[in-house]
Amino acid sequence: MGAIYDKVLDMDHDLEDLEMQVVRYKPEGLDVLCRKSKFTRKELQIMYRGFKQECPTGIVNEETFKEIYAQFFPQGDSSAYAHYVFNTFDHDRNGSLSFEEFVMGLSVLSRGTLQERLQWAFNLYDINGDGFITKDEMTDIVSAIYEMMGRFSEPMVDENTTKEHVERVFHKMDINRDGVITFDEFMETCRRDENITKGMAIFDTVL
Repeated sequence: MGAIYDKVLDMDHDLEDLEMQVVRYKPEGLDVLCRKSKFTRKELQIMYRGFKQECPTGIVNEETFKEIYAQFFPQGDSSAYAHYVFNTFDHDRNGSLSFEEFVMGLSVLSRGTLQERLQWAFNLYDINGDGFITKDEMTDIVSAIYEMMGRFSEPMVDENTTKEHVERVFHKMDINRDGVITFDEFMETCRRDENITKGMAIFDTVL
């Protein structure tokens, strides 16, 4: 998603035209987003123009989100992973992303603190939102990442590779051995062992 953000910021823009577009959107919303996100007003204006060019209706549905993701991961199938990322952005669970939801998601991923980004990652892996990560949930996310990375995965991935990877990471994170990973266990393990964070490929596939 960072690539999308860079693409948006790199676009030529006419600031006067930009102001017109933002005013038609919701200028009071822009000020609120400035306070809530880690972007400047000017960055938000540029991002909004790019957002409107990609999504003229002003909202992104899941299919469009998957199409955008596919452009950046052409070597594999990113649809499953894009589905999970979409769900973390779609806070009100209405099946579409507003500009606000899009910006807040990008803000965490591109400029969030480690704590904020790990919170996002936990939410990604906690697919059903019950506050715990199960082994099945971790398997689903890791499989989706491997599918997306396609031929660039090293080493080449098969079903056993996914299973072994999940077993190893899950064993490290499930500190009290109760079969689920809590947020505290997740945070403690990631802080203690940065290789775990890298191994989960949490941010490489988004930023």
